[in-house]
Amino acid sequence: MRAGVSTPHVPTTQERKLLAEPLNAIDADGVFEGYASLFGVADLGKNVVMPGAFADSLRKRGVPEVRLLWQHDPAQPIGRWLHIEEDRRGLRVRGKLNLAVERARDIHALMREGAVDGLSIGFRVERARAERPTGLRRLEKLDLWEISVVTFPMLPDARVETVKHAAPKLAASIRRAASRLLS
Repeated sequence: MRAGVSTPHVPTTQERKLLAEPLNAIDADGVFEGYASLFGVADLGKNVVMPGAFADSLRKRGVPEVRLLWQHDPAQPIGRWLHIEEDRRGLRVRGKLNLAVERARDIHALMREGAVDGLSIGFRVERARAERPTGLRRLEKLDLWEISVVTFPMLPDARVETVKHAAPKLAASIRRAASRLLS
């Protein structure tokens, strides 16, 4: 490190294997949401995804071309992604398990019980920089080609969170009530 140059602190996360409680909110139709990647957080391999890393890939590839797999296995597609976007926190995703597929039904049952809730990205690095002396690799531009539901994600907080599947009228009334409460 050069004199007068500081290296920003990169938060690390504590590894966790299972949810504290089952995800009973997992939609009966197999729709789920969560974060597949978090910005500025080191994964177990010392990779740190930077904000904007997915922007070009999502623009070029589009959501339909990003595969939804089980455990990164290209022979085991389990559904499709409905929505993928970068927000301030990371890569927010909403997917739908194809419940006509036996493996997807199994995963759906495991998700509802809280036994499986990890998300993990499959990508090709287009631009990265290594940091010394931390050993971290900052991933600045990635070609995202798949996101998997996994048992143990490399980024421990990349998880299925819940399902937001409310009827449009109910969702609108919930938003109005929340707005009144926060005003």
